[in-house]
Amino acid sequence: MILIADSSALIALASCNSLSLLDSLFQEVSIPKEVYNEIAVKGKQFSEDLKSYLQNKIVQVDLNEFIISDDSLDLGELSAMLLYKKVKADLLLVDDKKGRKIAKLNEIKIIGSLGVLILAKSKNLISEIKPLILQMKKSEIYLAEDIVDYALQVTKEL
Repeated sequence: MILIADSSALIALASCNSLSLLDSLFQEVSIPKEVYNEIAVKGKQFSEDLKSYLQNKIVQVDLNEFIISDDSLDLGELSAMLLYKKVKADLLLVDDKKGRKIAKLNEIKIIGSLGVLILAKSKNLISEIKPLILQMKKSEIYLAEDIVDYALQVTKEL
């Protein structure tokens, strides 16, 4: 399976030291250069971990291709969706609510950072997601309580 990633979900996974799960779950993980530019800012939280993990995963995208948008997407989200379409990826890793909405309008299958944790647990790559969610919450990552509750219910950790 091919996964294209946006910055928000990558940062969330970096916050709980779970980036390596992506390589265990997916055959290929790629990001557009625009996403890399968003997260590789010197001094930005988790930027060093992300730069290290994302080496050899960066792809250049032509932003002149077409995606239906309402102009609320940033360049990273837009380029991630274009890359998804270009390489015929299986999933787009995105946490941002607006990004998820636009992805669905463009018939892009999505997974979020908590979805990655749920999938990892179902494949016995991790034993629990709750400690990882707590780590995410300690950082600057916003997690909607209803989504956290859903993830914990699905994994029988509530």
